[in-house]
Amino acid sequence: MQIYKVGGAVRDRLLGRPVTDNDWVVVGASAEQMQALGYRPVGTDFPVFLHPKSGEEYALARTERKSGVGYGGFTFHASPDVTLEQDLIRRDLTINAMAEDDQGNLTDPYNGKQDLDNRILRHVSPAFTEDPLRVLRVARFAARFAGLGFKVAEETLELMRQLSDSGELQALTPERSWKEISRALMEDHPQVFIQVLRDCGALKQLLPEVDALFGVPQPPAHHPEIDTGAHTLAVLEQAALHGQPLTVRWACLLHDLGKGTTPESEWPRHIAHEHRGLKLIAAVNQRFKAPRDCQELAMLVGEFHTHGHRALELKPSTLLELLQRFDVYRRPQRFEEFIVACEMDARGRLGLEKRDYPQADYLRNAADTARKVAVQPLVEQGYTGQALGEALKKARLNALKAYKENPAG
Repeated sequence: MQIYKVGGAVRDRLLGRPVTDNDWVVVGASAEQMQALGYRPVGTDFPVFLHPKSGEEYALARTERKSGVGYGGFTFHASPDVTLEQDLIRRDLTINAMAEDDQGNLTDPYNGKQDLDNRILRHVSPAFTEDPLRVLRVARFAARFAGLGFKVAEETLELMRQLSDSGELQALTPERSWKEISRALMEDHPQVFIQVLRDCGALKQLLPEVDALFGVPQPPAHHPEIDTGAHTLAVLEQAALHGQPLTVRWACLLHDLGKGTTPESEWPRHIAHEHRGLKLIAAVNQRFKAPRDCQELAMLVGEFHTHGHRALELKPSTLLELLQRFDVYRRPQRFEEFIVACEMDARGRLGLEKRDYPQADYLRNAADTARKVAVQPLVEQGYTGQALGEALKKARLNALKAYKENPAG
């Protein structure tokens, strides 16, 4: 029985990156032997055990064979006669198919170290095409390691194209797809994830609404980058550079979907694209069963991002309606995320990445102004029920009128 550290832990140590999780493979052991040594079984599909002291996962070396459609259609075989090389060949990328023994000796049958040094993301074997989830995984690794100069090997991109064309991506469950998409959006270069999906034809299959943005022009006065797809990638890049949360990054990805439905005869203008985009944003939200906070912010940013950009021009009554829609009195965080999403949108434009965005503080202070209007004096004046609500609304409107006249106040 031999135990090896495998996968990401080996890769990240060789890259000089912090190792957060250790994965272990056990060669030459049976499930009965593992349990006799105190390991606790947890795997249902294949034998995985928890170490009696550390709680880390130890998997028996196994082979796998395609037996159905999609991510889950595999038959596994684990036994003491499965070799380390047989276990490693089923992995997605060569850089994830290396192993180390307890002395730190490297087992690298598929030249992962060489690809690591050359900054190449390459598939281990033709069996790569048996698992459609790998298209998303490779694109995610491309996003994670883009800052180190990693690129997807052309022959791997070709296999990803074959998978995209096969229709197998449609077999992925919303939960598995969302898990990969959400993790990829939180990488340092999430725009690379979208670009790689587009390069291999997967974006058209998974997010046709985003794919449709590429090649759609915008007015150069507001968008020096012109292309709506390029703008979307730049907004996502800004969101990552500013360390924004997943809710904001998801909203940034979907904020301009309506522009993909503008008739060519109206280009480069996109009148009412905010409203036209709502149905598309809702469809994407449902397709991936995105968490509720991500869904809500994406819809609100889609509908109101132009309001954000025009904040200083808004009438006090429009401003009040905006604050009401966001429920800033009970959910201040959601409005803050809307503001930063608008700021990322404004900065995701060629040459304007460092522009000031005075609208952000203007909106924050407007929300504070409305929140500071006290209810108690109105109650003391005898207002109750619906009349109290109307009086409170009027008081907030008056406060916003005063604020608009003197924002520096």
